[in-house]
Amino acid sequence: MTDRPVILVGCGRLGSSLVEGWLKTGGLDLRNLIIVTPSSKPVAETAREKGALINPGDEALARADRVILGVKPAMWRRVAADMDAKLAPDALIISMMAGVRASALSDGFKSRPVARVMPTTSMAVGEGVASIWAETDADLDKVRGLFGPVARVVGLADDGLMDAATAVSGSGQAYFFAFVDALTKAGVEQGLSPEQAEALASGTLVSAAAAMKQDGARAEDLIARVASPGGTTRAALDVFAKDGSLERLVSEAAAAAVARATELSGS
Repeated sequence: MTDRPVILVGCGRLGSSLVEGWLKTGGLDLRNLIIVTPSSKPVAETAREKGALINPGDEALARADRVILGVKPAMWRRVAADMDAKLAPDALIISMMAGVRASALSDGFKSRPVARVMPTTSMAVGEGVASIWAETDADLDKVRGLFGPVARVVGLADDGLMDAATAVSGSGQAYFFAFVDALTKAGVEQGLSPEQAEALASGTLVSAAAAMKQDGARAEDLIARVASPGGTTRAALDVFAKDGSLERLVSEAAAAAVARATELSGS
């Protein structure tokens, strides 16, 4: 892999999570990292201690061969207008933004190669998930080299699939958090204290994730292991499954997320 610097533009939640993951896993030599951020960030200062450059001059930016965009979708055109002339002609533009199509990025950065990534913030502990797409295998390898150390990487064959990946993964963590919140409230209704219910609900989510990671089994097989016929778990699952209500709700939620991503892409 090239020793040319990597630029991270923006150090918000995703950007900070990525840097934290690199710090934890050693997935990137921080001496090869340039962070461009309008405000001081604790993780950026930690990276600086490891050799990263923060808001350096144009000469340093021109040496980079990969530029990761961690800004909000509404801000990227301003970034492109400011940075385009400062970047090397072959710099790969890697977007972590939802809803911004590759064609728009290529136009904004004067036909430079582009790639897209939709990661989760669990990159911070080296346990993220990242959907990735690039036009060429070589560029895909460059993206995988950056995100592979901090996330389970899933390659997509088509830029158009990124909206679906966003609905399932990029937004998906919040779905599980919402379920934990609902399960906590249900536990309180059944007599548990709020503290007991929250500890049990959140701990069960972590336990379930650990079981899936350890076994590598399909979700339906893991369900079968827990849900004995005629038992308490099966009684609860039958409520979720009544008239296909759970699958219908999840399908509608994913469709809403895709629709919103499509709206964003037109902005």
